[in-house]
Amino acid sequence: MKKLADVPHNDYPLSEVPLSERRGFWSLTLVLVGFTFFTATMWAGGSLGVAFDFQALLLVILAGNLLLGAYAAALGYMAARSGLNTVLMARYAFGEKGSRLADGILGFTQVGWYAWGTATIAILLVRILGLPEILTIPLMILFGFGFCITAIVGYRGLELLSRFAVPAMLLLIAVSLTLGVVEVGGIDGLLAMSPTETLSVGAAITMVIGTFVSGGTQATNWTRFAISGRQAVLATLVAFFIGNGLMVFTGALGALVYQEADVVDVMLAQGLAALAVVMLFLNIWTTQDNTIYNFAVAGCNLLRTEKRGLVTLVGAGIGTALAIFGMHDMLVPFLVLLGTFIPPLGGVLMADFFVLHRRRYTPLADTALPDYLWSGLAAYGVGAAAAYFSPFLAPVVGVAVAALAHVVLGRYARRHADGRPATAEDGER
Repeated sequence: MKKLADVPHNDYPLSEVPLSERRGFWSLTLVLVGFTFFTATMWAGGSLGVAFDFQALLLVILAGNLLLGAYAAALGYMAARSGLNTVLMARYAFGEKGSRLADGILGFTQVGWYAWGTATIAILLVRILGLPEILTIPLMILFGFGFCITAIVGYRGLELLSRFAVPAMLLLIAVSLTLGVVEVGGIDGLLAMSPTETLSVGAAITMVIGTFVSGGTQATNWTRFAISGRQAVLATLVAFFIGNGLMVFTGALGALVYQEADVVDVMLAQGLAALAVVMLFLNIWTTQDNTIYNFAVAGCNLLRTEKRGLVTLVGAGIGTALAIFGMHDMLVPFLVLLGTFIPPLGGVLMADFFVLHRRRYTPLADTALPDYLWSGLAAYGVGAAAAYFSPFLAPVVGVAVAALAHVVLGRYARRHADGRPATAEDGER
């Protein structure tokens, strides 16, 4: 294996990651955990904290993050086995040009998150430090382009930041949570607290999944660097089940005790202003660089270019512009949108890899794919419609329906394409 410094800066945006460039478990885990440590997830957790008693809250967090972790881990396994990320795997399911559906959906959501993070750090810094309001937009521009630097470097830059930031954030969160539990009177005090709002269990689990389903769908951008499928699955579960779950729980606890979901606001309420500023920077930066990296990967596939650094810079500019024009005010409907329309995309890809292709893609360079594979595109449409109209657990319904539809439609399309019944070997063709 090559040394970390030898990793090419373009990170193979249009091809498989070779075995010589694969990374170990701890490297992947640090990058993925840094990605899931995000302040918006805590805000979603705050909505749950005021809607359930403590025991029900824990069950909702566990169920939602287990489903999210399983979804992301399945895609992570596929990425490690194939060396491909989500948008490249989409070529096998949707076709050469049809895969741009994935580019558009995933790229839009990631640049939306980037806008939210850029606006959030600028607004919070102005408030925390008592700066003039006129500095808000200049700060958005500064952070909008500043946070993309590690993403331009690539995997190497993301890992170096996460090596420092993840342990530091874990320590700060542990301090804040301990103070919060002590202030409310320990576990007995938490158990005695009653909900003040109402939210159905199905809606709550959908919200938990929606907090990071877009990121989970694109975690393949890093799990494709895994040495093995097993390591990819374990690293993904640590990040999306444990890491994202910790963020949701932190937000819920903050809302219960301090009526503030964001750990930064909680730290301010606890008199930890200096630590709050440090936490704000680390929390936002470790997700922002991953987010705009995701946008760049989708953009490279959309434009069929390997100039990932340039696409990253353009994405940062778009995200900064959206932040300036108020994208951050649309967080809740944005979460609902993510939780409904992204999971069916993953469902199609999982069915395509595990069933139709029997867990093995032929190399991209050796594969002649049609422009559009209508069976995959139609299956996504069916799954998205099912999720949108589902009265319960829309993300789970979307994945299941899209996967089933793709298996049925894919086999039907192959049988009629060559005039013979479909066989198990068709998955290799």
